[in-house]
Amino acid sequence: MSPAGGAAAAPAGANLATSTAAMMTGAELTPADFAAIAAIMQNEARIALSDAKTTLVQSRLAKRLRAHGLSRYRDYVALVDTDMEERAAMIVALTTNHTHFFREDHHFDHFRREVLPVLKRRAAAGHPVRIWSAGCSSGEEVYSIVMCMLGTDRASAAWLRSADVRLLATDLSPPVVEAARLGAYSAATVKPVPDAYRNLWMRAQGDGFVMVDEARALVTAKVLNLFERWPLRQHYDVIFCRNVMIYFDDAAKAELEQRFVEQLAPEGHLYIGHSERLIGAAASHMVGCGQTIYAKRGVRQ
Repeated sequence: MSPAGGAAAAPAGANLATSTAAMMTGAELTPADFAAIAAIMQNEARIALSDAKTTLVQSRLAKRLRAHGLSRYRDYVALVDTDMEERAAMIVALTTNHTHFFREDHHFDHFRREVLPVLKRRAAAGHPVRIWSAGCSSGEEVYSIVMCMLGTDRASAAWLRSADVRLLATDLSPPVVEAARLGAYSAATVKPVPDAYRNLWMRAQGDGFVMVDEARALVTAKVLNLFERWPLRQHYDVIFCRNVMIYFDDAAKAELEQRFVEQLAPEGHLYIGHSERLIGAAASHMVGCGQTIYAKRGVRQ
């Protein structure tokens, strides 16, 4: 569910790995080429690529070179300098998407126990409920949230049928956003889903499963770069952004976290990844209420 990022230093044997990758792709990624690509990733998506990612960049972009009949990364860099469509394709190619259903399950335990009852009360009082899965990848996270809200029997889902509840799922990569919109998954992918949820809110389709219409109707999936303007009209009750910020430098993390805080309603909750922390100004506006779970200070009207 996260964009490709960089480690602090090149691992042992990196030069040998780079040479091997060069032989496999037929083109060598020079330090100058890598620096140009890293600068684009930083400017466009705030993704920090260290030198340790040279082999990863080379291998992932080899297909793009072949698609354009290019034999040098230098020529590919020149192409993405002028071709915005290919630049976008490059960013997608260098974005890593990894997730699974009910990942970091303590977050979903907290959501069910502490947050969901409040959301139900707000919905019953006629207030809109808005939840955002930022960096949604192929949708396993947002549908895990949906199933928590629908519950383990059809009667428990009744509150949603007359409520103004919407979940937004966004990602930088158009292919994974389309996957989230479709909500179709392999049998292996749905193994972490508890039987009570899977039996109610998924139906068999071919060799896998697809989310039922009632679940998919709650979700809007859109392409969004987190560092561009957010076309969001309302404050959000809950934001999940997990294992995304590990790929940004501290300045980008602080900026993004502050924007999340501003987008949250007072008492709204922010869930971040297990190795992530709030830094900068955002930390002063939030209260920790669990492992990488935060609530915005203030009282919502």
